Amino acid sequence: QVRLVESGGGLVQPGGSLRLSCTASGLGISFIDMGWYRQAPGKERELVARSRSGGSPDYTDSVRGRFTVFRDNAKNTIYLQMNNLKPEDTAVYYCNTDGSGALRGNYWGQGTPVTVSS
Repeated sequence: QVRLVESGGGLVQPGGSLRLSCTASGLGISFIDMGWYRQAPGKERELVARSRSGGSPDYTDSVRGRFTVFRDNAKNTIYLQMNNLKPEDTAVYYCNTDGSGALRGNYWGQGTPVTVSS
């Protein structure tokens, strides 16, 4: 059974930083793409950053230069380092992967909430 578990969310002041983690079980992440999405209240879920198994990561324009996605394959974990946070970054952040091969699917974590407020 594939499972994604996020952690690291919380309340932070504008300009602050948080690091989110997503640990996978049931599949190895070394050769698959992983993504971070977010959903703010009343808005659709959007892709924030994608960590590719080969190649450079992708970022949505609103976070480029502030957020960094990286992975530790040995720990089967991806991270989202978020710096210079803004109130508009407030959302529930989700980890996602489509898996691969026999474990192809659409897998989501339970989400971790991030609130940026003074």
